[in-house]
Amino acid sequence: MGFTAEDWMAISLTARLALTVTLLLLLIGTPIAWWLARSRSRWKGLIGAIVALPLVLPPSVLGFYLLLAMGPNGPIGQLTEALGLGTLPFTFWGLVIASIFYSMPFVVQPIQNAIEALGERPIEVAATLRAGPWDRFFTVVLPLARPGFVTAAILGFAHTVGEFGVILMIGGNIPGETRVVSVQIYDYVETLDYARAHWLAGAMLLFSFAVLLSLYLFRQRSSRAAIDFGG
Repeated sequence: MGFTAEDWMAISLTARLALTVTLLLLLIGTPIAWWLARSRSRWKGLIGAIVALPLVLPPSVLGFYLLLAMGPNGPIGQLTEALGLGTLPFTFWGLVIASIFYSMPFVVQPIQNAIEALGERPIEVAATLRAGPWDRFFTVVLPLARPGFVTAAILGFAHTVGEFGVILMIGGNIPGETRVVSVQIYDYVETLDYARAHWLAGAMLLFSFAVLLSLYLFRQRSSRAAIDFGG
């Protein structure tokens, strides 16, 4: 049977959304993870809980409040309208912002764990060699914490691909603009077109398995490399 033109459009949009969100989350999430890993502030617990909130919050609840925030009467909506950008719900960039909030913990937590696992010693040694903050990050932290960054990128991308509730709440179902793969599958099920739903759902199943398998293999290889280096 194969994929239809609409299916390919949904797949292309999903890939573009996931790639955009992953890149932005790495830029936004890295300083947050760095602060959570190294800060002793009394606000650390509160900020950490806010970042992790999407792990336990129903997607429809998060989508509802983001819809209000990005609407014409919400703070984000008023800001975007003042900047001449209009409102973001039911647009691609509305999906990007909603996905950033929803996938945030899947990027921040692996990076935070990797930075915490480094300890203070490597950074202190680099500082004694007169390496500046940026030098210490790019020449010490980034190479040593690379498994955490790779894990964060893989999980952020995969989680964005699999989103449904937040996407449907913020983006609706506009072909070529907000209709991603998960929404396309939902459409097929609603119209009882199970054959085409099977094609897309099967592709998503294979993709999810491939992502998890690659992640486990990468972690195994990283663990072995660390043991060999330590030995």
